[in-house]
Amino acid sequence: MKEKIYTIPVNDAFDKDCECPVCAMFQELEKNAVEYTMGPSYMEDDIRAKTDELGFCQKHLQQVYDCENRLGFALVIKTHMDKLIADIDRLSKEPVKGKTFFKKAEAPSVSAYVKKHGTSCFVCEKINGTFDRYIDTILHLYKTDSNFKKKYKESKGFCTSHFGLLIQRGQEKFSGELCEEFIKDTTGLYLENMKRVRDDVEWFINKFDHKYANESWKNAKDSLPRAMTKVDSILGD
Repeated sequence: MKEKIYTIPVNDAFDKDCECPVCAMFQELEKNAVEYTMGPSYMEDDIRAKTDELGFCQKHLQQVYDCENRLGFALVIKTHMDKLIADIDRLSKEPVKGKTFFKKAEAPSVSAYVKKHGTSCFVCEKINGTFDRYIDTILHLYKTDSNFKKKYKESKGFCTSHFGLLIQRGQEKFSGELCEEFIKDTTGLYLENMKRVRDDVEWFINKFDHKYANESWKNAKDSLPRAMTKVDSILGD
């Protein structure tokens, strides 16, 4: 099957020697989104309006800061703080209704605003739409491209989170024998490779026992970061 622009990042991720190619795709999208945020785009009014409105989650605020574009970061964070101050000042002037004997207290508007602020992120929003298309592309290639299907089955499996996502999307997109095959392949990949990494961690532990001091490390030396990928989607550079 001839590669198209939307299949290239998916094939590239599955060509990598990593414990979760879906994590690799997400990491690349995340890197690009952070660099975009601190690139020339931060000077554009429409982009600044979105960063002012959405802000950043804790993880991505740190990554944006780590780009070391101090002036760009200062401009972005300052105008976002301006919006927070103006919005909360306005909302805090609305009347607050406390509880009565017959009625529960109404949540202040400012509480809902702060709660929403804590769940929005410019970088996350930029990633999510493309990431969803990548997941759909995995399913499309599994169904239509025999070379990719072989690559999929020979991969090192997935982290727990992305295994669950693939299973869910497979059940939504496929039916009949194709659905059963995809679920079987994906579950088998996950369990086989989770056990492989678990066994590497077990051997890592054994190497701290004097009985195994003269034994080879086998594949255990880097087992802990690989286990972090499998368990919690933490993919090292």
